[in-house]
Amino acid sequence: MYAIFEDGSRQYRVEVGSSVVLDYRDTAPGQTLELNKVLLLKSGSETLIGRPLVEGARVVAEVVELPRVKTITGKFRRRKNYRRLKGHTQPYVRVRVKHILKAGEPLPVEAPKPVETSAPAAVETASAAEASPAAPTAAAPTAAAPTAAAPTSEAPPASPPPA
Repeated sequence: MYAIFEDGSRQYRVEVGSSVVLDYRDTAPGQTLELNKVLLLKSGSETLIGRPLVEGARVVAEVVELPRVKTITGKFRRRKNYRRLKGHTQPYVRVRVKHILKAGEPLPVEAPKPVETSAPAAVETASAAEASPAAPTAAAPTAAAPTAAAPTSEAPPASPPPA
C-alpha cells in the first residue's frame, strides 16, 4: 500500500514505515502529524485517484528528527580579487509514516510497549549457560585451528628508526 500526498507544493510517494523529509514546521520529535492532502491511494489492486484530492484519506506520520542543512553560495570573479560567500541553514522535519488511512478508517490503537528490565534477562542467560553441555565449547577451538594454520602474506614489522 502506498500513497502520494502533497506538502509545501511538492509531492511525495510514501509507504508505511518509510521516512521522508518535509519542510520545517514547529513540532518536536515524537509528535504525530496528519497529512490530509492525499492525491492518490493504492492498496493491492484498488486505486483511489483524487480529483484533486482523495476525500477523507490521510497519512499519519511520526516526527523522527529535525535536521538542518547548511547551504553556502559563493561568488568569484577571477583576477579581480572578488570573493563573496553567503549562506544559511535550512531546517527540515524528518517523519516516518506510521499509517495510511482511507476515508472513514479510524486510527489504529497501538498497544503500549512493555518496559524491559535488563537484570532478569541477565539471570536467565546465566542459568541457560550453566544448563548447556560442555561439548559445543570444545568444538569451537578445533574449528578455529585450520584458520590459524593458513599462511599469511603480511610483511614483518619494521624496526623503529635509530635515535
